[in-house]
Amino acid sequence: MFDFIPIQNVVGGAIIGLSAVVLLLFKGRVAGISGILNGVFTREQWEFQWRGIFLLGVILGPLVIRPLDFSLPADFDMSWPVLILGGFLVGFGSNMGGGCTSGHGICGVGRFSARSIWATLVFMIVAIITVFVVNSVSGEML
Repeated sequence: MFDFIPIQNVVGGAIIGLSAVVLLLFKGRVAGISGILNGVFTREQWEFQWRGIFLLGVILGPLVIRPLDFSLPADFDMSWPVLILGGFLVGFGSNMGGGCTSGHGICGVGRFSARSIWATLVFMIVAIITVFVVNSVSGEML
């Protein structure tokens, strides 16, 4: 948050939006990461290829743009158990919510899906409350 660089954010958002549009146009699929990842383990073999390529792009993307002076956070102020618990809760919430922030927030809102708009509002409200509570407990109010 303190290293806010608007150009990087705009370029990153455009690339995410473009990938969502390309996937929808060429495969007729929504670019929801939780659904794509889940499908790698549960779908038919012919579905594995495009899902694997998409996930590989998500993983390799930061390495490809690194020479362009784009960066990601290098360290976290969380312990491994907290990160693992957070990942579990995100996965549980994605399953319970019928999709993740990328599926609902990027693709669903872009298609004017009422369900996705509501889901995204809930995601954002919970995120704001969570940041407020964590910062209040740790004494680091913004």
